[in-house]
Amino acid sequence: MKKVVVMAAVLVAAVACNKAPEAKEYKTAYIDTVKLMEDYNEAKELQDKFKTQGEVKGRELEVEARKLEAEKAAFQQNAMAKGQAWAQQKYAELQQRAQQLAYAEQAIAQQMQAEGGSKRDSIVEKVRKFIKDYGKKEGYDYIYGTGDAASVLYAKDSYDITKAVTKALNDKYATEGKKSEAKSEKKEVKK
Repeated sequence: MKKVVVMAAVLVAAVACNKAPEAKEYKTAYIDTVKLMEDYNEAKELQDKFKTQGEVKGRELEVEARKLEAEKAAFQQNAMAKGQAWAQQKYAELQQRAQQLAYAEQAIAQQMQAEGGSKRDSIVEKVRKFIKDYGKKEGYDYIYGTGDAASVLYAKDSYDITKAVTKALNDKYATEGKKSEAKSEKKEVKK
């Protein structure tokens, strides 16, 4: 009898050990991060702003470069007539101005890169926070990212929530933009 009870206990234990645990279903999705940033209005506005600033500063430098080229042309015409001492002095001045122009161009590029980088980082951080909050609100267990830093090599298109997140993000930005414009106008009225 003891053998039967022990055998039954062993059999029950073996069956219990072989039983697979129930798999929990997870709600997952992915976002194409490149597409999201291309379609996010705040990121587009930032890109347009820096493009415009770059064009304006580029035109200013271009005007200076043209002036310098005109002076170089005049220098070549006057070098023979005004003598070697004048030519050496003028050539040194032109070289110095060309170097200053190159430094100015480099400084502007560095300034715009630094300023743009910090603002882009700020936008990326804002988007990450938004996606995290969106995932919690919508009940996702995981939201993966594709694009430049791909962490998803394949997923069904039905799991792509890029458009929904972009729309929600743009709606939030539009609402925040109106609030910040109203605050700016109130500050200006007070002055």
